[in-house]
Amino acid sequence: MERWLFPSMEFFWKQQDDIPAGMGYPLFGIAHILSVGITLFLTWVISCFIIRLEDRKQRVILKIIPVLMLGMEVFKDLFLISVHRFGIGYLPLHICSIGIFVFLFREWLPWRWAKEVFGEIAFIIIMPASIAALMFADWTIYYPVLNFMNIYSYVWHGLLILYPILLIKRKEINPSIRHIHYCLLFLCVVVPPIYAFDKHFECNYFFVNWPVPNSPLSWMASFMGTPGYLLGYAGLTIAVILILYLGVELKRITR
Repeated sequence: MERWLFPSMEFFWKQQDDIPAGMGYPLFGIAHILSVGITLFLTWVISCFIIRLEDRKQRVILKIIPVLMLGMEVFKDLFLISVHRFGIGYLPLHICSIGIFVFLFREWLPWRWAKEVFGEIAFIIIMPASIAALMFADWTIYYPVLNFMNIYSYVWHGLLILYPILLIKRKEINPSIRHIHYCLLFLCVVVPPIYAFDKHFECNYFFVNWPVPNSPLSWMASFMGTPGYLLGYAGLTIAVILILYLGVELKRITR
């Protein structure tokens, strides 16, 4: 009988280095599939509930979400500091952490162009990256189901998906392939310094130093090698962006 069926609270407030090996759960196992399914289902249900509220309340919620996420990030860091496990690998430099700033800029910068640009980046880059992070989660091998970091990760990525969904449902953004330069410029600005940081400090933000196990990146690395898989990584990223734009363009045409 798998351990996740009888989770214990013993390791709830533990970081991965303080948890015995074998306490996690396998990628694409029952626990992982259920966790992803529940996260996506609740995200959709919550979005449907919010979109039924009056417009003023919806606008308030949109402004609260990135502030809430900033508070969550601070709380997580304080927790890691309290257990003496905070380190350079926990900086908000992953694409799913940078999502906080994309959302904050979109909500709190006063300029219309900023709302358009960061709103499109939220939908075209942050949302699919968050879905991929859930599907190919790199934390499941370390944490049991009943663990703060495990639950936090699902809630976090759920919010990263919820916010762009609300923008689309409210028609606050109008993604168009004519705006593809927003996303490409964003990646050109963000990726090079992250890559340099990773190389200097031997970190793996954006997964540019080594691929996530059991993911499309590890599959590409199996025949392209390391760092050869980065070429496939770049191609996959561009392909996902184009597919999303193709989807919104087809939807526009068929209206």
